[in-house]
Amino acid sequence: MATIILLFVFGIVLLVLDLFVPGIILSVGGLLAFLGATKQAFDVYGAGGGLLTFAIGMTLLVLALYIEYGLMPKTRFGKKFFLHTAEHGASQAETAVATLVGKEAVALTPLMPTGQVEIEGQRYEARTLDGHAEKGARLKVVGAQNFSLTVTKLP
Repeated sequence: MATIILLFVFGIVLLVLDLFVPGIILSVGGLLAFLGATKQAFDVYGAGGGLLTFAIGMTLLVLALYIEYGLMPKTRFGKKFFLHTAEHGASQAETAVATLVGKEAVALTPLMPTGQVEIEGQRYEARTLDGHAEKGARLKVVGAQNFSLTVTKLP
């Protein structure tokens, strides 16, 4: 009985710590502790005790998730941990990328199919449509996608 209670307490502690540590490892650890307690209850108390322990574990898990995601974001303390507004922006202005289309570039690294190019003294990530471009090859910017430019070889 002590092992079952200890595993439940350990699982609850891990779920509480999960609030403060990013990642999923503590959540998985808490879930495994609950499952370990359930297995121990099945081994010691049979099907009735195991199912009761499983029901208690699921109730504790649902309660912990409700507190974490339902109540906590509304508290003054929780508002420090949860995002409440969306940030809109881009790493590179759209107008800057649009002005590069049609310009000539020089491959700073081999493009197989991605690599670095230089345009007017600036370094950019680029992807070639030709599959491969040697270092020093003359290229033309034909478009942009995500965070890289699309280039083709010049004749």
